[in-house]
Amino acid sequence: MKDKMKKIADFVRQNCSADDFTLRIFHNHDLYSRFAQNGITQHIDGKNLQINLEVAFDNKTGTALVNQNDEASLERLIKTAEEMAKLNKPDPEFMPSEPEHKLPKLTPPATATRNLTVEKMVDGIEKCVKNAEKKSAKISGLSHKQINQYYMETKNGFNGYDELGSFSHSMTMKKGGRETKVERSCKDFAQFSMEENLQQLNQQFDSLQEPKQIKYEKMPVIMRPQAFLKWIFYLIWTYQRREADEGMNPYTDKIGKKFFGEKFSLRSVIDNPALHTPRFDQYGLPTKHIDWIEKGVIKNMQADRYYAKQKNIEPASIYNVVIDGGNTSEEEMMQKVGRGIILNSLWYIRPVDMKAGEWTGLTRDGVLYFEDGKVKKAVTNFRWNEILHDATKRILALGPAQQIEYMAQIPTVLIDDFNFVDVTTF
Repeated sequence: MKDKMKKIADFVRQNCSADDFTLRIFHNHDLYSRFAQNGITQHIDGKNLQINLEVAFDNKTGTALVNQNDEASLERLIKTAEEMAKLNKPDPEFMPSEPEHKLPKLTPPATATRNLTVEKMVDGIEKCVKNAEKKSAKISGLSHKQINQYYMETKNGFNGYDELGSFSHSMTMKKGGRETKVERSCKDFAQFSMEENLQQLNQQFDSLQEPKQIKYEKMPVIMRPQAFLKWIFYLIWTYQRREADEGMNPYTDKIGKKFFGEKFSLRSVIDNPALHTPRFDQYGLPTKHIDWIEKGVIKNMQADRYYAKQKNIEPASIYNVVIDGGNTSEEEMMQKVGRGIILNSLWYIRPVDMKAGEWTGLTRDGVLYFEDGKVKKAVTNFRWNEILHDATKRILALGPAQQIEYMAQIPTVLIDDFNFVDVTTF
């Protein structure tokens, strides 16, 4: 497919008359197996090609998209993008396309992921179904293998190719009012253990019998990695230098200052083979190691190319997530505080005050109440309101970082005085 992508790029380069262009070609091969009510409901095995062309005449831009690579389609792609650019208004923040860059070494998809068959995926799903049947429960979910190829070329000389292979599996087990979910993804299918995931699912499921409603208040929480990552995604979304400088997020004038908790560090890395690291970003800039937050101090923030040029800083974006962990076990966390809550996951996270960095959301997939170092009972879900950077200042302990997504390593965290503001009946 790489050779076909180069031929597409050659045709565009030879026939595009615009002053500048950026060509992006995506080729995805997806293999899905969906299951529900203890049976497989759907298999999908398909390939998808997407060709995106952005052109510019001076600072007037136009974009077009096709999913066929025959010459007629490519001619239509070029013509449409160029016509749109000529009709468009000038873009005051236009940036020319990137020149040639030296890129990190290509890491092809893992052999086990590339060679994964639907039969092997079905074998895994069969284990899930048998596990659920032993508990007289129902299970549903999705197994997904994906092989992505990405090619990018610009008028100014950038030329880059990248590949990614990934496998993900999510499953929800339900019986009566009990329901819980486990989801994982990885680059290398050989590193995925269905048995470990089923063990976690069973532990969560078995602990959730007859949840009781308790009073909401500020309490210590043990937030497991899946829950913490859900929240971190919203930090990534708002962690923008321009918005900070314009007073639209809580990080105004905080570069170089301690604003998060001492125990909180976040970075993106290129030297961890278990994590997905793209060779270059959407503009063609090579990825590199970036410390975003180090022991609570804001070191860098995301900035696009235009704003970075205005501020004479390096453009940067978060491409994978590593949050440093510790060595405290969940049992030790329970012993550190008299009582508290264990959270498996969060959802319906929404902003309350973007400038303050305040969020609200619900718990899900099982909530446990512990006291005197032991889990006492399952409880119904909570609504919570919290400011993320303030919450990191109340981190009492960290567990070992775990890879729960192909692009993230996250620890379990013990946070004091987590602000629960309401309860649910389920």
